[in-house]
Amino acid sequence: MVAGARVLLVVIVVGFFATTACGAAQRDYAAALTKSLLYFEAQRSGRLPPSQRVQWRGHSALKDGADHGVDLTGGYYDSGDNVKFGFPMAFTVTMLSWSVVEHRGRLAAAGELGHALQAVRWGADYLAKAHARPDVLYVNVGDGDSDHACWERPEDMDTPRRAYMVNVTHPGSDVAAETAAALAAASVVFTGSRGEPRYTSTLLKHAKQLFQFAKNHRGLYQNSIPSSRSFYSSSGDEDELLWAAVWLYIATGEQEYKAYIAGASNVGGVRQSLAWDDKFVGAQALVAKLILQGKLPKNGRHAEMRSNLESFLCNVVQHGDGRSGRLTPGGMLYLQPWSNLQAVTTAMFVLVTHADHLAAARASLQCGGVRLPPARLVSFARSQVNYLLGKNPMKMSYMVGVGRRYPSQPHHRGASLPSVRTNPGKISCGKGSDYFHRSAPNPNVIDGAIVGGPDNNDHYDDSRGNYQQGEPSTYNVAPIVGVLARLLHH
Repeated sequence: MVAGARVLLVVIVVGFFATTACGAAQRDYAAALTKSLLYFEAQRSGRLPPSQRVQWRGHSALKDGADHGVDLTGGYYDSGDNVKFGFPMAFTVTMLSWSVVEHRGRLAAAGELGHALQAVRWGADYLAKAHARPDVLYVNVGDGDSDHACWERPEDMDTPRRAYMVNVTHPGSDVAAETAAALAAASVVFTGSRGEPRYTSTLLKHAKQLFQFAKNHRGLYQNSIPSSRSFYSSSGDEDELLWAAVWLYIATGEQEYKAYIAGASNVGGVRQSLAWDDKFVGAQALVAKLILQGKLPKNGRHAEMRSNLESFLCNVVQHGDGRSGRLTPGGMLYLQPWSNLQAVTTAMFVLVTHADHLAAARASLQCGGVRLPPARLVSFARSQVNYLLGKNPMKMSYMVGVGRRYPSQPHHRGASLPSVRTNPGKISCGKGSDYFHRSAPNPNVIDGAIVGGPDNNDHYDDSRGNYQQGEPSTYNVAPIVGVLARLLHH
């Protein structure tokens, strides 16, 4: 009896601690989800709405587009600077939209659907405005070189705000197709929403026109806008065109886009990551979903895309050839030296999303001779998110504002300078440089920002000048919205 009682006591104690640990993790996911969406409010450009929750920010860049006689206010600053780069912004909106499309119910259950819709709409509104005419898309606002030479709050900006466009004679099929994907994905988000049919129709009209523009006028945008080459240089347009076609097919069901997918000359092969410059994995994941749902055939190019996707995912979960990263000693998936967590968050989004699609089809991921059920894929994603939120050798959360310890000096102009709300006087470039070089924590906590993350030995240098590890970006955070919603609600 005594021995039996001891066994029972051990079982109860182990169960208690397991339940407590699970509950703590769920609370971390909930806090991280809330703050990930709060982050996008800190990145807003333009006139801020009355509902703005990040109070250390103010209105900024209210004359954007004036040099061309168009309204280009709004949108998002991409990272820790004050330029609006359309290529990564469009990718951010696509990933935010995809998060909502896949996890709408879970976001609603977490009380965050409204904030997610606001984040999508803030970006989509700007991208629609930037598409001023059928064959004209404004891509960037601001000059990267002068902006990067100046440490200044967005509210104080006095660096050039020139607007740059692509058109028929100066094409940018890569950025035009990515913007088409973003607006098509956003149209799916708002389809069926009460009072939104006109908005959905507007987004879809822009998406269709941009896809035609991209298809008919091929050319990389940095060749038309050379100043972009140093910041967000594109490696090709075939991934964006395929990605846009898939989103347009999902949004419309029209045969034109289905035929484009089936006839694609390049479906990407097995990639190393999904990123702002490489969308093949995203397109492959959506095609795999459509195959599993019976909406696309299981053969031909479609089957090749699903096979490529699943080879990528086998590599991610360490059951492949290793081309998509190895684990660090502390257990983080390591894919690239600069902003590794950007690649991790997108990979985890695709992993949990495909896991759900497999589960719905009662299928598994086959990696050589190993069969991985969907739960195993979600478990791997959970391990990566736990690492990101503090379960790592540095015992540091790499999402700012979450956990007991997180980066105090992320490379971010607005966060590192006194708030315009409390210090309304202009802070010039020269004065701003003094703040940049201070060793003190940033005066404003940019909740929800995900920094670039640690190196391949799990080391992170929390220094404002360490932009490779310490600069947060919108495209780091957009994918984690869907991942956190998935992990929070089983």
